[in-house]
Amino acid sequence: MELAFDRRGTGEPLILIHGIGHHWQGWLPVLDRLAAARDVIAIDLPGFGRSPGLPEGVPYTPESLADAVESFCALLGVRDPHVAGNSLGGYLALELAARGTVRTATALSPAGFWSRSELLYCQAMLRATRRTARSLPPERAAELAENPVGRALSVGLMVAHPSRMTPTALLAATQALASASGFDETLESFTNVMPPAPPKSPITIAWGERDRLLPRRQAVRAAKWSGQRVRLLKGCGHLPMTDDPALVTRVLLEGSGG
Repeated sequence: MELAFDRRGTGEPLILIHGIGHHWQGWLPVLDRLAAARDVIAIDLPGFGRSPGLPEGVPYTPESLADAVESFCALLGVRDPHVAGNSLGGYLALELAARGTVRTATALSPAGFWSRSELLYCQAMLRATRRTARSLPPERAAELAENPVGRALSVGLMVAHPSRMTPTALLAATQALASASGFDETLESFTNVMPPAPPKSPITIAWGERDRLLPRRQAVRAAKWSGQRVRLLKGCGHLPMTDDPALVTRVLLEGSGG
């Protein structure tokens, strides 16, 4: 399947997968750092960013999105890549590890380890954020992005340090969220999402210490599921690559072989 993507660097291939409503540009804070050691390919999932939607009749589920990532890698001629993802992308990374089709998988605050009440909270918060993104006139969105208080109100749910997200990045993320054709169906599919099957490939799980969307207590369940300790990302929120690019770069490089 053809997907929009950015590719840079040399070395072993590393696929980066964003979360629901986001786009590949969410990885920009770490892309060049990673590209010094990896052939980095950051993708837009089907129905998000600039990628076309899934074919008619194909439902938006984590399984179908993982299929699309596999198809994309085959189209590019990339075999057995390392893969890393955030949120929904983290779940997809673990799903691909369960299939044994990736060399390693690193998941940052992956979806799927919630309780029922935490799932409902996550869905409600994401729906509200999407409604706000779609209702903001462009000039108002620009004003909020430039204003420190407005930026904190806009992205405080997602990042621990809103000041570290540039106005340009915030505006682009808002537009991506508002225009994501796959958002509603993908979010609805979360209702049936459980942790993936046991991994067949080496995995690393890391969690934002200050994650407000998927609280870090979910990391305890992820640790029990994986049978290994989950690393906490100090001072980071749900989008740790924005909060601490250097730390996230280290985690992704260590997770993909050092």
